[in-house]
Amino acid sequence: MKDHNTKLTKGLDWPLIYLYFILVVIGLAAIYAVEHRTNEDLLYALTHFSHHFAQQLKWAGIAAAVAVIILLIDSKFFTATANLFYVFGILLLLLVLVIGKDIKGSHSWLVIGGFQFQPAEFTKLCTLLALSKYLSSTETDFTKLRSRIIASCIILLPIGIILMQNETGLALVYLSFFLVLYREGLPGILLIIGFSIIVLVLSALLIEKTTLFIIFTVVAALVIFFMRKMIIKRRSVLMYILLIWAFCGTFIMFAVPFTFHHILQPYQVSRINVMLGKEVSRGADYNVQQSKIAIGSGGWLGKGYLKGTQTRFDFVPEQSTDFIFCTIGEDFGFVGSIVLLLVYTLLILRIIMVAERQRSSFSRIYAYGVACILFFHVAINIGMTVGLAPVIGIPLPLISYGGSSLLTFTMLFFIMVRLDADRQMVLR
Repeated sequence: MKDHNTKLTKGLDWPLIYLYFILVVIGLAAIYAVEHRTNEDLLYALTHFSHHFAQQLKWAGIAAAVAVIILLIDSKFFTATANLFYVFGILLLLLVLVIGKDIKGSHSWLVIGGFQFQPAEFTKLCTLLALSKYLSSTETDFTKLRSRIIASCIILLPIGIILMQNETGLALVYLSFFLVLYREGLPGILLIIGFSIIVLVLSALLIEKTTLFIIFTVVAALVIFFMRKMIIKRRSVLMYILLIWAFCGTFIMFAVPFTFHHILQPYQVSRINVMLGKEVSRGADYNVQQSKIAIGSGGWLGKGYLKGTQTRFDFVPEQSTDFIFCTIGEDFGFVGSIVLLLVYTLLILRIIMVAERQRSSFSRIYAYGVACILFFHVAINIGMTVGLAPVIGIPLPLISYGGSSLLTFTMLFFIMVRLDADRQMVLR
């Protein structure tokens, strides 16, 4: 027993574990606040498993057991089985396409008996393990194009399958892994190109396409005029300018309209248009408007725990899942919201610190992956609730109701804690 206790606690980063515990407790408190009614007490919520609070408490207990099991496992297990995890995750995603159930508009759920879960959540862990395994391999030279393509394919394969399940939000989360590739040596110019494409998309949506094309043409002509001396010396500069102009023109005139008319679902297009102020739709905008009202009504210090009217009277749909942040904003106000963001910030910074002290490249890559997933989830979820991002169904880590999400983040988190505890070992 003593050996097991030593194995369990030796080398653990307790600040990380404390921050994890704080977020889980905040989540339970927020879910309880969502469902609390004046004629019901805590005992009632605990004993009625139809309530989200009781269900989440059960999942928190299961997550704690899973965390203990992970901490008892040798770190080498995760490097040895990383590729098997990935294959298993891909098979689960494919299985969803065959026997999955439609829940809340997405065909991304497996239902076994009374238990339902989203394999797309779990596959984040599988993808990160496989990516860490590949990038840390002694045979991988990430300066070579072939290695970069393989690493990108490891990320893009689950994205493609998840998009086939109409689960755009979770598919987008996987893009955060490209930040890990950047940390491992992916050229910064590729990130610049990525952000430039995002700007192009937004421009194409906000400005009439013919007008935008004329603007790009004028800008290209001005660039050629002011760089004419350089162009005379190096003809290739003119070729690059014309290629960029042609790409931008093709992108805004054909690629963006085709994507929005033939690839995205109507509800996805509506959400994006609402976010950009191009469309007013009660169906797409109602959640966000009610969320803003709830957060705004909290003021500086909030209405007090369990006293939020927007929350208690169910004005905000999906209050315990995607829009759980508005409950915190209403009950605890601006100050409470900032405290929550501070906890997340401390957690992400701590994970980055943990990543940088690793001797093993596998552990470093894995830890950066956890930080990127966490950052992406927090930024997009809170952006959704305040109208700065489209509503794409991304939960707030460790706080939103949902067993799949809580278990996945727990596994992601405690595998990192286990790897860090064994950081003196060199893992391959």
